[in-house]
Amino acid sequence: MALTNTIYNTIFKRNSIYVASVFSAAFAFGIGFDTGVTTFWDRWNAGRQWKDIRHKYVEEE
Repeated sequence: MALTNTIYNTIFKRNSIYVASVFSAAFAFGIGFDTGVTTFWDRWNAGRQWKDIRHKYVEEE
């Protein structure tokens, strides 16, 4: 019961804090999800992406 009271008094009691925490959580989730999917994609397609085979086709000066 004490934990729920603490969470209520900290986050849900004031609308401005609640909205700010929802936006912050959504932003953090978006960044984390994007990073996770990008990492998965890069590992799944390692060696088949342009950044991996660029040195074969482009001559550096």
